[in-house]
Amino acid sequence: MIKLRRYLAYYKKECIIGPLCKLFEAILELLVPLVMAGIIDNGVRNGDTAYIWRMGGMLVILATVGLCSALVCQYLASKASQGVGTRLRRDLFLHINKLSHAELDKLGTPSLITRITYDTNQVQQSVAMAIRLLTRAPFIVIGSMVMAMTINLEMSIIFFIAAILIAVTLYLIMTKSIPIFEKMQKKLDKISLICRENLSGNRVIRAFSKQKNEKKRIDDSTEDLAKTSIRVSILSALLSPVTYIITNAAIILIIWFGAQNVNAGNGMLSGDIIALVNYMTQILLAMIVVANLVVLLTKASASAARLNEVFETQPSVCESTTENIEISESESTPKIEFDNVNFTYGTGDDELEDISFKIRRGQTVGLIGGTGCGKSTLVNLIPRFYDATQGTVSVDGRNVKDYPFLQLRSQIGIVPQQSILFKGTIRDNMKWQNENATDEDIIKALKIAQAYEFVSKLNKGLDSFVEQGGKNFSGGQRQRLCIARALTGSPKLLILDDSFSALDFATDAALRKALRENTKDMTVIIVTQRCSTIKNADLILVLDDGRIVGKGQHDELFESCETYREICLSQLSEEEAKR
Repeated sequence: MIKLRRYLAYYKKECIIGPLCKLFEAILELLVPLVMAGIIDNGVRNGDTAYIWRMGGMLVILATVGLCSALVCQYLASKASQGVGTRLRRDLFLHINKLSHAELDKLGTPSLITRITYDTNQVQQSVAMAIRLLTRAPFIVIGSMVMAMTINLEMSIIFFIAAILIAVTLYLIMTKSIPIFEKMQKKLDKISLICRENLSGNRVIRAFSKQKNEKKRIDDSTEDLAKTSIRVSILSALLSPVTYIITNAAIILIIWFGAQNVNAGNGMLSGDIIALVNYMTQILLAMIVVANLVVLLTKASASAARLNEVFETQPSVCESTTENIEISESESTPKIEFDNVNFTYGTGDDELEDISFKIRRGQTVGLIGGTGCGKSTLVNLIPRFYDATQGTVSVDGRNVKDYPFLQLRSQIGIVPQQSILFKGTIRDNMKWQNENATDEDIIKALKIAQAYEFVSKLNKGLDSFVEQGGKNFSGGQRQRLCIARALTGSPKLLILDDSFSALDFATDAALRKALRENTKDMTVIIVTQRCSTIKNADLILVLDDGRIVGKGQHDELFESCETYREICLSQLSEEEAKR
């Protein structure tokens, strides 16, 4: 929590005036027992009705002023807590978006969602409660003990003993609760992960009739969370009864010894006993508030630790400058060059090993190989989604590490394996890379991507609604729309990462023909498992187990590269492969 105090700096006024208002209310509350004692000793005892009415009016005034002060504090606390929550979510979201793929893979999407929602809410609530009650409760306890000392110094010893016992109880329960709350947060992450998998993979679950298995999986996780919650709830539940026992025992002692003092005529009056009992009751109520506050702050502390973990996670891929760098436009300079590149995800084994090749401007390059051979990993190094462990990746003669992200990625159009569209309209999705793209630009890109035919048949055309993830389109339609989105930005380098997998062969062929005719000045890299998709490519790179085992054009690779030949013959007859 201490590390997140920087967010309170924006609300200094609220954080100062709010607690002062609560302290003022507490002072008025501490005066009430004295007024009550006066009513009993001076009014009731002497039969002075006028005095009783005056003091009764004083109680009403104290209550009214205290209520107004509490309302002001409530408003300021709400303003500060909501503001802190808003800024915290914004900064957390911005920081997450700065993290590279490696850190996002490590933290996990479900965990990040839980942190930006549930954990942020816990911190937000703790700010509100802290402003309202963190200063008031201790002040009431200390103030009640001081007021008790002014009434009877010997009787105040009971207050000190009770306060110490309650403080020890709070400390013990808090130290036991914090680790359990941290475990609860991790169990919430697991439930979030299961729910996310079930919602996104619902069709697969139903296709394999795995509903019962998934139900058992979520039941086991929720039961595990419930057991942990019950365990910490039992600890938290001990606070109130233990506090009540200690406080009520103290009240009994006050009445017992106070009555003896009154009977002995040692200067104590009946009103003094009532005042002392009221002060002890105030301590009891304050300690109940503290008990609840401790539970909330304990949760918030665990949540704050998780938020700080995100803020302390620094991206492994950072830009060295934000200013555009000079690049070579010479035809002799390769558009893309890999020089002895190795890469590992940190698991110890290299995903890519000794990768070297050059791609000239305007070339169409095919990247083919078996599943898991490192094709997607290789193309992810070009826009610096990851950094090479060893060797250099260059674009236009400059190491990609020298580029600012905007300059590097603005010239690259990427169509990832998963076809992701965003909620909005088709036009909105098409303008992701180029906000100034005209309808003519969009239509041209849709035609190249073989998507214009079905888009033109939609009632609203480019203004047709796209649901989250593009769920209202088929897999092939989503792929074509994603290709069109990349083309709308007129990139100098187009990377198609297995982006033809959901297309039929006729659409695949038409799309490749349109790309050839309309992207002559564009460098195109096609990652695929279909040899027919890249037969006519200017350069084909064959990967096997993270290594390049073949490099050249189709005819020569079919004869010289055993891996490529096997891939071709597994999909085509020998006659078809040689055409």
